[in-house]
Amino acid sequence: MLTALRASGGRIVLNGVLCEDKDMLELDGYGTLVAASLVLVFGQMLVRRVRWLAAYSIPEPVAGGLCMALVLFALHSLAGITVRFDQSLSQPLMLAFFACIGLNADLVSLRRGGRPLMIFLAVVLGFLVLQNAAGMVLATLLGQPLPLGLLGGSISLSGGHGTSVAWGAVLSDRFDIPAATELALACATFGLVLGGLIGGPVAHLLVRRVRIPAKEDTHPVMPTTFEQPNEIRLITAPAMIETLALIAVCLLAGQALASVLRGSWLALPSFVCVLFVGVMLRNGLAKLGWYAVFERAVSVMGNVSLSLFLAIALMSLRLWELAALALPLLGLLLGQTMVMVAYAVFVTFPALGRNYDAAVIAAGHCGFGLGATPTAIANMQAVTGRFGASPLAFLVVPMVGAFFIDIANAIVIKVFLSLPWFAA
Repeated sequence: MLTALRASGGRIVLNGVLCEDKDMLELDGYGTLVAASLVLVFGQMLVRRVRWLAAYSIPEPVAGGLCMALVLFALHSLAGITVRFDQSLSQPLMLAFFACIGLNADLVSLRRGGRPLMIFLAVVLGFLVLQNAAGMVLATLLGQPLPLGLLGGSISLSGGHGTSVAWGAVLSDRFDIPAATELALACATFGLVLGGLIGGPVAHLLVRRVRIPAKEDTHPVMPTTFEQPNEIRLITAPAMIETLALIAVCLLAGQALASVLRGSWLALPSFVCVLFVGVMLRNGLAKLGWYAVFERAVSVMGNVSLSLFLAIALMSLRLWELAALALPLLGLLLGQTMVMVAYAVFVTFPALGRNYDAAVIAAGHCGFGLGATPTAIANMQAVTGRFGASPLAFLVVPMVGAFFIDIANAIVIKVFLSLPWFAA
């Protein structure tokens, strides 16, 4: 295919690729989608061929995305060339993934998983408190102000990028911390990487202690959830169109709901509102007898959105900026990583029953305890893809990690900010 080339004032446009002043390559939406797709294909090949990646259940988007980030880091360091990806697809893909979680949530099934769901929610609440306490202790040991411990605690790690932006501005105004939002975003980015890297090894360590259920010991698991992304699903074009319509309704109504709640004490991130709309839509339509959600189509759309979102997020990492973080902040984040590993092994795993399901849930907890719910799902997919199905894990982790944790985290952060040490 011939490629159109246009140059103007040091800016070169190359069919979706913009080169500015000869040291900036900027890919538009199409170029970013191509790059993300290639990253996923490369990640699949890498996990199949590199034995230790498969052994430690490293998710394919994480493997491929980090390799791309390392290549771009070398390009930036050695040749002074920076590649920038269009991020306009990232938000819709993330919201579509959470819409699919909501559309896949059958409240009857959630009631069946009630006790493990409540136990895991209590475990997560305990970790939010520990994460902030550890952040404060580490900040003190490193000679840094206490608010930095909160920025490197549940605000950025369990909260992710959205919570980082919201609370970074609050801490910047209240404690006069320069670039608080930027620091929180850097911590969230670091957590996204580590959350995807440590989940598999933690599960590998724990799985050796339990009996993995044989296939004949378990009920067959139909590939209708996010648990088996590589299984063949029989779907039709009309079913995909209907599912796409439902996802679009979730995105539209969820963002409208987030706008209405913004500024009130009920304010929630957009993805939580989108998930909530998905849950209500699926169960409301079923209760009225109007429509039954076609779960296989929801599963396909959700897995595609998840993989592309993670690929774009990880290949967009600007590792040279992370490398430039102040040494105390890096020390704080590495300390938080060790706290997460210890908590998953010695608290999450025993609390959930010391069995195979508990090991998979621990891997998921590492994903959203340091990164985000999509990372948690990818971690669990990598583990169950190797060792076998865990329906319980895919029942409790998405709902706690995507819905309850943001509400709980907001309460925990406000409680910590009310402590005497943070008095104005």
